[in-house]
Amino acid sequence: MAKNKLVSPFLKWVGGKRQIMPSIVELLPKKIDNYIEPFVGGGAVLFHLQPKKAIINDFNSELINVYNVIKHSLPELVEDLRRHDNEEGYFYKLRSLDRTKEFNDLTDVQKASRVIYLNKTCFNGLYRVNNAGEFNAPFGRYKNPNIVNEPTLKAVSAYLKNNDVQILSGDYEDVLKQADKKSFVYLDPPYDPVSESSNFTGYIQGGWDIMDQVRLRDACNDLNSRGIKFLLSNSSTQRIKDLYQDYNISTVMATRAINSDGDKRGEVEEVLIRNYE
Repeated sequence: MAKNKLVSPFLKWVGGKRQIMPSIVELLPKKIDNYIEPFVGGGAVLFHLQPKKAIINDFNSELINVYNVIKHSLPELVEDLRRHDNEEGYFYKLRSLDRTKEFNDLTDVQKASRVIYLNKTCFNGLYRVNNAGEFNAPFGRYKNPNIVNEPTLKAVSAYLKNNDVQILSGDYEDVLKQADKKSFVYLDPPYDPVSESSNFTGYIQGGWDIMDQVRLRDACNDLNSRGIKFLLSNSSTQRIKDLYQDYNISTVMATRAINSDGDKRGEVEEVLIRNYE
């Protein structure tokens, strides 16, 4: 069945995979029966592949709520998105809601609409939270942001509805327990920082550290021992190369904001790690 080109990421997400997609596609197994993505983020790889059977997960429950709302309540979401104003005072009022009790009164549709609106109108269009899990990116001052990208939302909704796609939010290890030998697992965790100023983990409350990277490597070893194919992307640090020295490591170049200052972008090396030829 032909893929629908309109099925594509509806949010701009830290470390999105669109620009290294050709490298990822080149390394994928020829046949994937059951696709599992425990750190789905913006979903670039999922939407590129459009597998008929998949399990997607993210620890960020706000993000997973957006996927569920797009799947089950699209007309209500589009209607709510149309209500928003691209105006600074309105932006900060909506942004501050997750610091108040009122946040709990929002419906799932309103919460999803808020995430999409903030993502489209904030500076650099990146989802970023502080350690308390509160959205903290500033207003972006864009003249005409595409808040209601209806063709993409409709296409994504149809894809999620018409295929066997399980949508979960929890710890990635719980998701990996569902994998079997017919599964292929793509892992796109928070990246190991390449420098002190380039902490990519601003989209997870509490962040990630070296112990998290070690735990993930152990989970990959477990997948390998169970005969399950995996592909993992991460930054090309010596630490990551050492952790995965027993696997096939390919280096790719990606253009990233490699500094907390969004204007300082550059080509950085990333690695794609797999346990199959």
